[in-house]
This record gives sequence, C-alpha cells and structure tokens, in this order.
Amino acid sequence: MRHRHLSTLTLALGIAVLLDVLRVWLPSVITLFGRAAETPAELLGAFALGWFLLALAAPTLVRRIGAAPVGLVAAGVLAVARLALTAQPGGPAQLWLACAGLFAGLVWLAAVAASVPRPVAGLALGLAGNAVGHALLGTEDLVWRGGVLAWSLSALLVLAFLAASAAVRRERAAARVRGDAAGTAAPATDAADGDAGRSVSTPGRRAWLLCGPALLLAGQVALAPALWSAAAGTGSPDFPGLVRPGNGALPGALAVLLFLAAALFRAPARVARVLWPLALLAGSVLFVTGLLVPAYLLTAAGLGGCLALTDTTDDGPAAADGRGAAEPRAAATDERGADGGRAGARHGRAAVLGMLVFAVATVAYYAAYDLGYPNGWAPVATAVLVALVAATAPLRPGPTPSGAASAGPALPATVRVAALAGLTALAGLAAVLHVPPAQARATTTPAAVRVAAYNIRMGFGLDGRLDVDAVARELRGADVVLLSEVDRGWWLNGGHDTLALVAGRLGMPYVFAPAADPVWGDAVLSRFPMRSGQTRRLTAHGAPTGAQALGVTLDLGGRELAVVATHLQPPPGRDPVEQAGEVAAFAGRYANGRPLVLGGDLNTEPDDPAFAEFTRSGLVDALAAARPLRTSPADDPRTQIDHVFVSPGLTATEVRAPRTEASDHLPVTLTVTLP
Repeated sequence: MRHRHLSTLTLALGIAVLLDVLRVWLPSVITLFGRAAETPAELLGAFALGWFLLALAAPTLVRRIGAAPVGLVAAGVLAVARLALTAQPGGPAQLWLACAGLFAGLVWLAAVAASVPRPVAGLALGLAGNAVGHALLGTEDLVWRGGVLAWSLSALLVLAFLAASAAVRRERAAARVRGDAAGTAAPATDAADGDAGRSVSTPGRRAWLLCGPALLLAGQVALAPALWSAAAGTGSPDFPGLVRPGNGALPGALAVLLFLAAALFRAPARVARVLWPLALLAGSVLFVTGLLVPAYLLTAAGLGGCLALTDTTDDGPAAADGRGAAEPRAAATDERGADGGRAGARHGRAAVLGMLVFAVATVAYYAAYDLGYPNGWAPVATAVLVALVAATAPLRPGPTPSGAASAGPALPATVRVAALAGLTALAGLAAVLHVPPAQARATTTPAAVRVAAYNIRMGFGLDGRLDVDAVARELRGADVVLLSEVDRGWWLNGGHDTLALVAGRLGMPYVFAPAADPVWGDAVLSRFPMRSGQTRRLTAHGAPTGAQALGVTLDLGGRELAVVATHLQPPPGRDPVEQAGEVAAFAGRYANGRPLVLGGDLNTEPDDPAFAEFTRSGLVDALAAARPLRTSPADDPRTQIDHVFVSPGLTATEVRAPRTEASDHLPVTLTVTLP
C-alpha cells in the first residue's frame, strides 16, 4: 500500500476509534459528571468544553516535538482508552477513561493534520465505516456489550489502528532517508519555517476545519442509524403522527451511498459548489422540522459533497492514478516540513478549532432542554458554516509551499468504488440482521393485563453504562409497557435507538411519540395488537423540555383497552398542574368510555395539586393500596413521582416498585383486572 493510501486508512480507523470513545464520553458527562435536575447545565457545558479548549495547545506541542512522535503516543493512549472502555468499568473510571481517550484523540487529530493535507477520503471512510458498524450492531456499541465477540472485534479495530499508525511512521522515516539522500528535504524544512509558509494558502486546511462540524452533522443527522430507524416507521392513517416499528437500514444504506459518492467522486466544481451546500442546508432545516427521511438523505449527500469541495489538489495524470515522480519528495517534506513547520501547525489548529465547533454546537443544542431556548439553530448554523467553507473553496488549488506536505495521489478509482459498494452493502445487511418485532394477532380476551411504567433514562443506569439487558429484565412478563425518556438517536447519548433495543429484547412491537424533539419522547409496547393511536403535544407552561400525551388502543380479543403514556415536565420550581389537566382531559376524550390505563413519570407526588387533577377527572390511583411506593431516585427512593391511574371498574393488584439501578427511577408494575 502506497504511503498516502496508508495515511488515508490510518485516518479512517482513527476516526472510527475516536467516534467510539465519543459515544461513551458524551453520555458519561451527563450521567456521571452530572445528574438530572441537579447539576447546572452551565457546569456540564463548561466541563465538556474544557477538554476541547485544552486541546488548543496540541498544535504547538506538535510543532515543537514533531507530528510523528506526538501522533504515535496519542494514538496509543486513544487505543488503550478505547479498549479499556470495553471492560465496562462504569462510574468514575468510565468517565475519566473516556476523558483521557477524548483528549488523546484531539491531540492525535492535530498531529495527523500536520502531516496529512488531504484528509477528505479518510474522514469520509471513517465516518461512513463507523456508522455502518453502528447499524450492524443495532446501534448498541461494542463498548457496552462485553463478552468474547465485543472484546475480539474491539481488539481487532484497535490493533489495526495501531499497526497502521506505526506503518505510516516507518514509511515516513524511510521517505525522509530517501529525501536526505536526494538532497530534497533540507530546503523543505527551511521553507516551512520561513515566510513562504505564511503567504500561501496550503491545501487541506479547509477540510481539517470541517472535521468537527462533519462529525456532528454525521452523528446527529446524516449517518445516524438510530435516526434511520426512528424515521422508518411512518405509521398509517389509523396512527396519525405516530411512529410504529420500521426498519430504517435500507434507506440508511442509501444515505451511506449518497455520502460516499459525493465525498469520493467529484461533481463538476461550478455545479457542486451550489448543489452540495444547498442540499446540506435543506437537510438541516428538514431535520429541525421533523421530516427525518429527506433530512438525513439530503444532509448525507450535501455533507459528502461539501467535504469533496475542500479536497483541493492538482488532478493531473500523476495524481489521478497514484503514480508520479513527485511522491518521494512529498513524503520527505511530509516528515520535516509538515511535522514541524508552520503549514502543518496551521492544519493542526484548523482541526482542533473544528472540533471546538463540534463541542460548542453539541452543548448548545442539548443545553436548551435545561435552559429553555430554541435550539434548532445549532445544527442549521453548523450546516451554514460547512456550506460557506465549502462554497468559498478555490476551484483550483493554489501553489503548495515547499515546506508543506504535498497533496499526494488520490485514492484509485477501484478502491473508491470498492469502499462505496462494500459499505453500502453492509449497511443494507443491517436490515436483515435487525428486524423489528411484528404485531401480535388478537386472541381470546384476557381476564387481566400486566402493566409496567418505567422512566428508563435513555437506557443508562446509575453507573453511567448503557445496559439495555438490565432494563429489559425489569419489564419481562409485562403485557403492556409505558416508557418515559425514550431515546431514538440523541447524539448526546451516543446515538442509540434505545426503544428498538428494548423492544427487540422483549419481542414486543411499539408505538413512539416525540416530545422534546423528533427522536426523544415516550412509547407504548404491547403484546396485544395496537389498532389506533393519537398524540397530543402539551403546552410547555415555562418548562424547557417538551412533553406530550400518547394514546394507543389495544385489541384484547374483541374488547378494547385505551392506554395513555406521558411524561410531565414541570416548570422550574413549580408543579406541572397545567400539563396534568391537559393530559387528564385528553385521556378522557381518547378513552371515550372504554377502559383506560394512564401512566408514566408524572413528576408530581400524591399530595400535590397536579396529582389531584387526575383524580378530579374521575381516574383512580392504581397504586394507592401499596403506598408508600417511592420510585425516585433509584439508589435512595424518597419520592413517588411515577404513577398509574385507571378508569373506574378496573382493579389493580400485585403492585410493586422493584429495586434496581438500571435507571435513575424505579419501575412500577401491576396487574390490572378487567371488569
């Protein structure tokens, strides 16, 4: 493998490893460093941003010591942290391992940027490869799985990354020796440290600046398998506005195809600099409005195309086929010029600044759910930045300073075609591996129904680990499950489709209704056929996080049972009285005389005014006989804020709130006997 192609492979593997660490670091910040409703959002944001601000010193470190030694050490720390996280340490160990891995990854990016001026192919393959792996795993990463398979695949990924990094180092050392023998490397060093490096724009700087924004837009929208899954179940006329189980891997494979085709194969420049930025902007706006399928398809194509616009190089015959006399000199200047020169330092600063944009946009988007400001501007603003940088890229590259690394040869067309076809096919394979549970058929009418209501905190336990098995264990045996804080692709939580993972383990189909945004809300799972449904968005009344009421009608073999799932969001310092009244009124209209079960995390206690709104509407507290039944916090229950109400005539027995730390709430289970 040629030196430049080996650098592309190393960058792709490193991006995949860094993304794995990010999928642990992001939720660890909010579940381990902070606790819901206790840690101020400003403190969480400052902690998160601090690591990226600290990494701003990395380019200076790289320039003084050299990209090769700094990059190799940082790659080693990143790899060790990634492998250590597979041990599922949980708690503070998980948080600090993830922090160490993140910081090492940022330093590694700065070092790689100093010596790889054409990162687009490596970035694109790393982003797409990680997304495809995430889809094949059903969005449950190897770091959360454990076991022989997880350790084997994790070790394989890490060893491949380290081996490729070491091979690149050897290739550069050998190229430097060849360059010294030919008398070409010394002038390169002089030029790199001279004024020429300041006066000429080097290729690749724009591409490195877009590294961070591209990671965000890919993880949040374009290449997010959980989003593919959430967008796939379009429902039916009987389920307006609701999402039923659907397999999004096939349209997700189209997103991978569009992204890689746009990134690796250039469209005519004058058309591309208009088409791709417009597609990216349109996709980001559609994501904010909730039109998920066109959102991620347009964003995928636009993001790949915008990256390609920054991939400036001379596309002559030598560059096109990967052969040319200039390559030995390029390799030599790579070692002495880019490793310590100003051109390499500028690339490194661009990469770290791009990752700072990633951090700021991520914090800004999700802090809105604590602070209460509109957050749709964050992904749109990120897309605007990417579009502007791409659209203003020169149609033809300027001259490369003698001190900067040469652009080097592009990936051969056969390699690009093979990568595109292989990753697209693997994304499609996920459709076969992960088939959603099918609707049950109506049978004889049961005398009783086992009900469970659970705020699952996106599947993260008190130890900060994603443990879907622990959640599923608490829900086994239930006929109807009402879930709160269901996550179907929040990048802040690692981009998992927690609902599909839980439903798959229980073998139960589901209906989902968004609350805070299109992929975060509430759900109903049922072993009985779900015939119709309706959702109502609740008025915020000053609460920063959105809320809704989800009504689903179950067919109990000739009889119907109405089920309503909700998660009330109280305004700061107040009881959610107004929302409780809205839900009670909605439930009465939706049930329309049918037996009714209503439950969820209501964020109110039995003596509070909001609780009285439900009993005033004629509903019966199904948990009254078992009180006190404290449900929060899970490690030291002091309050009962999770409730189930039933319509008169239904009888509740076997009420329990089993102790578990699979979430920060305890589940509530009961048997409802039909009249």
